[in-house]
Amino acid sequence: MKRLNLWLRELSLNQQLLAIIILFISVFAIFISTFLSPALDQFSQNEMYRLLHNSQESLLSYLDNYDGDLDEIVPNEDAEIVDAVCQNGIITVLGTRSLPSDLQKDIVSHTEQEVSGTQDYKCSSEADDRVITYLYSMTLMKNGSWLISVMDNAYQTQFKTSLVNEVVTMNVLVVLVLFIILMAWVSTLIVPLSQIRTYIEKVKNDEPAQLNVHRRDAIGQVADALRDMEGELQKQNQQKQEMIQNISHDLKTPIATIKSYGESIKDGIYPYDTLEKSVDVIIEHADRLEKKVQSLIVLNKMDYLQDETPDGDTVDMNEVIDQVILSLKVIRPEISLEKDTEENVFFHGAQDPWRIVVENLVDNGLRYAVSHIRIVLKENELSVINDGSPIPDEDLERIFRPYEKGTNGRFGLGLSIVYKVVTTYGYHVDAENLPGGVCFRVWREGRKPSRRKKKETHNSGGQEEKP
Repeated sequence: MKRLNLWLRELSLNQQLLAIIILFISVFAIFISTFLSPALDQFSQNEMYRLLHNSQESLLSYLDNYDGDLDEIVPNEDAEIVDAVCQNGIITVLGTRSLPSDLQKDIVSHTEQEVSGTQDYKCSSEADDRVITYLYSMTLMKNGSWLISVMDNAYQTQFKTSLVNEVVTMNVLVVLVLFIILMAWVSTLIVPLSQIRTYIEKVKNDEPAQLNVHRRDAIGQVADALRDMEGELQKQNQQKQEMIQNISHDLKTPIATIKSYGESIKDGIYPYDTLEKSVDVIIEHADRLEKKVQSLIVLNKMDYLQDETPDGDTVDMNEVIDQVILSLKVIRPEISLEKDTEENVFFHGAQDPWRIVVENLVDNGLRYAVSHIRIVLKENELSVINDGSPIPDEDLERIFRPYEKGTNGRFGLGLSIVYKVVTTYGYHVDAENLPGGVCFRVWREGRKPSRRKKKETHNSGGQEEKP
């Protein structure tokens, strides 16, 4: 069965259709030879006996009242039927035809039996090196003689052949009509599938492609999905090109600054009056360049991030928030970092990705905050709120895309990294304008995650992290 499935898969739709037609014809031929032919034999035999009975009925009423010579009786008009009368073991054939001696002996033997009414018999006789089968009916008349009607199997064979031919012809016509219908149906599959294949090849080769398949069945759904996929690929390619351009621009500025300032210092010219100030500017741009490169590395790493964390392995978010506040509060000391957290809040996942999430949210807040940032932590929810300017409504859905442009410039890579991490671990992230600020919220619906102890190995040794 497995080999048959493999063989069918290698055939085209037209070949599969042809195989189905051949299989149908083979099954039909087996059906005729095994079931239909015996049934037709029985049917044709019954039909022959019916004709014999009809022939006898037309003679019985006449012969029962006839006292004359049997030779003067006009025989049956049916050329296939021979009528005869058997009286006292002597058979008299009506008309000029005769009956074989073997058949006459068989008839006489049955007349000697004590039977009444009409009886049907069959007898075989050899003639000219061939065997002929005769069907005959015997009816006992009022005067004690027997009316006999005989027919050989030539007519039965002809009748059966005619029936078989009619059945075969009818089935051939049915198969032909079905074949035409199936071919038309298969063509409605092959044509759109061919268009889909050509469309996929063009899309793969980055060539202009158009798919004109509009149906409501499964093929139409596939075509719609392919068109949507191609549109999404175009959109992603466009975003990728824009992202590369933006990255190139972001990297070009600090590199050009570092290069020009280095050449000036080499020539003895200090752009910022003194060597120390000029070198500080170079270091500042190098730090910016390092930060951008690090963001690109993290973003690329997040593309391959998978949730391989076992159930029960969680991160103490209070610890993560404390580490982030300690490392970022020196960036803008004038900004107050307020912490409003519940105890024993654990998020599913690994620690490093969650630290990157909190760092990017707080760092984003430090760039726009006026006076303070508030970090709120509760079960299955983390919010970072700053008192900066609100985000335009049209940008709220786009700020988590890499280098998505807004009304105030680019959003950069930090928020896109946040989106990749939280969605990988089954969380959601959104931005919301509040009265007097902006809130970035990470959340997840569902039960409280289970926690278990786990060991973390550090360079200085090992320690056990307790929930």
